Formats: sequence, C-alpha cells, structure tokens
Amino acid sequence: MVQPTKPQPQAPRPEGNKFRGRVFHAKRPNTPHPSQPTQTIKTVTAPSGDKLRIIVLGGCEEVGRNCTLIEYKNDIILIDLGLQFPEENMPGIDYIIPNVSYLKGKEKNVRGVIITHGHYDHIGAIPHIVPNIGNPPIYALPMSAGIIKRRQEDFHTRPLNIKVTKNTDILKLGAFTVSFFHINHNIPDSVGIVIDTPAGTICHTGDWKFDFHPAGTEHADFQQIAGIGKKGVLCLMGDSTNANVPGHQVSEKVIEDELRMIIEKAKGRVIIGTFASLLARVKQIIEISDSLGKKVAIDGYSMRTYIEIAKELGFIKCQLSTLIKPEQMDSYADDKIVLICTGAQGEKNAALNRIANNEHRVIRVRKSDTIIFSSSVIPGNENSVQRLMDTLYRKGCKVINYKMMDVHAGGHAKKEDIKLMLALFKPKYYVPIEGNHFLLRENGMVAQSMGWKEENIFIVDNGQVMEFWKEGGRLTQEKVPSDYVFVDGLGVGDVSQVVLRDRLVLAEDGMVVVIVQIEKRTGKLVGNPDIVSRGFIFMKDHIELIEGTRKEVKKLMDQAKPGAAAGDSQAEADTKYIREQIRDEVGKFLFKKTERRPMILPVIIEV
Repeated sequence: MVQPTKPQPQAPRPEGNKFRGRVFHAKRPNTPHPSQPTQTIKTVTAPSGDKLRIIVLGGCEEVGRNCTLIEYKNDIILIDLGLQFPEENMPGIDYIIPNVSYLKGKEKNVRGVIITHGHYDHIGAIPHIVPNIGNPPIYALPMSAGIIKRRQEDFHTRPLNIKVTKNTDILKLGAFTVSFFHINHNIPDSVGIVIDTPAGTICHTGDWKFDFHPAGTEHADFQQIAGIGKKGVLCLMGDSTNANVPGHQVSEKVIEDELRMIIEKAKGRVIIGTFASLLARVKQIIEISDSLGKKVAIDGYSMRTYIEIAKELGFIKCQLSTLIKPEQMDSYADDKIVLICTGAQGEKNAALNRIANNEHRVIRVRKSDTIIFSSSVIPGNENSVQRLMDTLYRKGCKVINYKMMDVHAGGHAKKEDIKLMLALFKPKYYVPIEGNHFLLRENGMVAQSMGWKEENIFIVDNGQVMEFWKEGGRLTQEKVPSDYVFVDGLGVGDVSQVVLRDRLVLAEDGMVVVIVQIEKRTGKLVGNPDIVSRGFIFMKDHIELIEGTRKEVKKLMDQAKPGAAAGDSQAEADTKYIREQIRDEVGKFLFKKTERRPMILPVIIEV
C-alpha cells in the first residue's frame, strides 16, 4: 500500500508553451453532439442499488485530451488529464482540454488522478484542471512524474500533490483498489490500470503496444495480464489509435538495427527529426552514437528537457562527453556528428524547419548530410511535412523517412495485437477509447471478430455515461458536458464561443472599420465617414466600393435621426442604435457587392 508522501516540488513545460493559458468553453465546431447516442442502445434492465459509473470526458471523438472518470457513490477517480492540439479552424487556440464541469460540487469526492504515461495528450491538462478540483493527489510513475513536475514550473498555481509510484504499488482510493500492469509504448513508465470496484474489475490500457524487444525496458508482462483475465474482468477500455491497421506493430529492435546501419555508414552529419517525447527512439539514437564514438548535439527546448529528465532517471546512458551543444558541431569531423532535433512534423518554429530554411543560429544544411524523419506523419500535417522535405531535397542532401526504411515504429497496437490483448483479458464488456469515431468502430469490429457480441461492445461519445453492476452493464443515454475547453495565451478566465467565431470571420473575410463623427445631442453626422479595410479588400484598388460604402453610411445617418427617436428634443444620440444600424446595413451592402461577409466594426465619435 502506498503511503502518503510530501508534495513534490513544482515543475516546466516544453517549448512553445510558456504562458498561463486563458481557458474558455465552446461547442465542438462542425460536429454537433447528437441527442441520440451513435450506437443503438439495447434496453437493459439495471438492478436497483448503487452502480459504477464510467464517463469518458475526452478521447472518444478525437486523438488527444484523454480523460476517463470512474465514480461509485461518493468516490471518484480520474485516469489521465490530457490536451488536444487545435484543428485548422481554431485560430489563436493553443490547445484544448477536457470539460470537467461534471465535478463541480463533487471536488471533495475526487480521490486521485492516475496517470498512464507522460505524453501531453495524457498529462497536458493537469496545470489547468487539478488546482480547480481540490488539488487531489496525482499518482504517476517516475518518468511521468518528472515531466509533470518540470512542466508545472511554467504555471503560477499552487504546488501539485504528486505521488511517485512504482508499477508494483497498490493504491486504496475510497471504494477503489488501483494497481498497474506493465505495457510497452514509446516512452518509459507506460502502464495500464486495473481498478477493483464493488461492481467488478475495470481495466484501462492507456496507450500501448506489444514489443518483444523494446528499447530500455522489458516487454509487456503477459503473465500478469493473463492472471488478471483469469480472475475475471468486467470491462476493458482499450486504445484505438491504430485499430484500423492490420498486422502487428513493428518492434523497436528493427528500428534500432536500421538506425545503427544508417548512422554507422553515413559519410557526413546525420540529422534526425523526431518527437521530443519519443524517448525510446531518442535513447536508441544517443546510445548507438555513443557506441560508435560519435558526438550527439541536441536542439529544441522540449527535446533537451525530456533528455535531461531521462538521464536523471537513468533511462538514457552515455558518456558525458558524447552530448555536445549545436554550437560545438563544427569542432568535429562531419562523420562524427549526429544531431537530434524537433520538427519532423514540419512545425514552423521547430529546429528542423529553421535549419532547412537557413534560419537557425548556427546550423546550415550541407549536401553531405543525411536527414532522417523518425516519426510518422500526424494526420493534418501532410502538407507541412511535404514542404519541409521539398526544401531539404532542394539543398541536395539525402532524406530518409519511415516509408523508405524502417526508421519509425508506432507506439500503438495494431489489429493482431488487440486480438492478443482481448484473448488475455477476456473482458465481459469492451469499450474502445482513444481515437476518432471510425477508429472506435474499427476497434469494436476487432472484438466482434474474436466472438464478442455487439451489445457487449460499447461505442461511446465523449460524456456518455456507462453503468456497471456485478455481472452486468449498460450504455445509457445520459450525457454530461464534454464540449471543448479552449486554452489560449492571454490569461485565465471564461470567454464565450463568440471569440472563436470572430477569429474565424476575421481570418476568412477580414474586417471593415466605419468611423463616424456625430453631434452628441442630435446624432447628426459631422463630416465624411472614414472607411478602413483590413484583410477584406486593398483599398487603393477598390476606390469605387469604398466611396459606395461611404455614401451608404451617409444615407443611413440622414434617415435614422437617432437623436430625436423618442420625440424628446433634449435627448442625446443613441450610439448603440447607430452602431447596430451601421453594422447591419453596411454588412448587407458589402455582401451584395462582393458576396463576402467581413466583420463590421462601427466607431462612433461624439462631438
């Protein structure tokens, strides 16, 4: 049994996130939540009495912001609190976090937050949410705890209550007994969660794959998983990220052998772009280079942060002299240099993009360089990655990606791996999680191919409530709030959905500012209105349209007579009325002329 520990010191976030984020709520753009669940619900009569409730608050309609809530009577635990990166139609948004408004008034019932591993889509919302739900203890293995503490240094909230656990620990959290099982992913200290409840045993895989030759750790504990299954599992919640891909996931050993061959035979520098959080890959690169007598330079704030934590915990082992700064690269022969950097997704400000575009402070691409993209392309990043590769090819260097050679292994189970997990756990109910809806469906079909009945496979939307009791369960039509909570970089506070809508309007159609001077008492127009366009038209090329808009405003002001609207000769001009009239009428005029709807901003100056 884990004993309470003193609160751990605070800690940072990797690059690009050095701010306190404004938090505001919005409905999911372009994806309405149906009033009826997406799965046809078979009517199941539940017995009377207390039931176990499971609610996925994020991760069942997207890849990211993973969060699962488990509740029995007055006891609640959360599994993961992750973020999701913004979509293209979310200008100015830094990331999205789960909506935990269901916990309002229930903060004292939260017994703990259990972390499966240290990727941001599982821990990124912690600084925003945990202080607002009573600061419950966070249970995380050493690598995850280290990343959470380091990231917390960028936030000015009270210290987090982090409990560093081992995968052999057993936690007693109210009505729940929580334990862990070792699983493989592409970051150390990845675990699945076992929750023994009054209704039965619930298992949550987290992100996982089966790898018989993982980097820096043991393969999954098949004996333990089978033992859990033998005792009986009421419900298994399983990762769906690669559920649509046939076969088994590639082993990290295959990648290690391929990387060793490339690094050993390279006649010039080797530059490798990958995720900072893909520590299994980073470990392989550093230790291969160390064994070949090569120097390794690290570039990217988040990359340096993750490597520092991994070295402190002993996950990465190399000679001190192996790691150098990018500024020191030219002090060694090209064939003795390996550079690991961020930016394999084509991110504009990441190191690899700056290197490719000659914007890096010290590094320039050379024809003799070998550049490796050691990551798959995240959906939505295809164009930016292709542009980056085109830029590198133009410079004449050798470029290698995962489609050419085995330089990347995914961190998520494929179809045959999922079949093995199901065969070991043998759950009564299966709940696919962590993926877009089509991935959940694909995951469910894998279970059906193994003999699970459709009514025992729950395909849920975010916020949809599942209920379980001894030997039984059902998918209900009850839903709790699960809409987007946006975080931007301006501060902390609630802002309406109008903010995002206005940003989209400005991005798509621009704005027109109409400046008018009026007499304070009568509302009579003084002088000519001024028209300013930003992002709508180039004013010098559209003088006729600008003059037409000015005439429209004049005509409007002559007709409105807002100062005498109430028949009171002493009444002052109603500026609110004037603004609304200008906004409506100028908007109609411009749409008629251009079939575009810019944002109209009336500015009234009283004289």
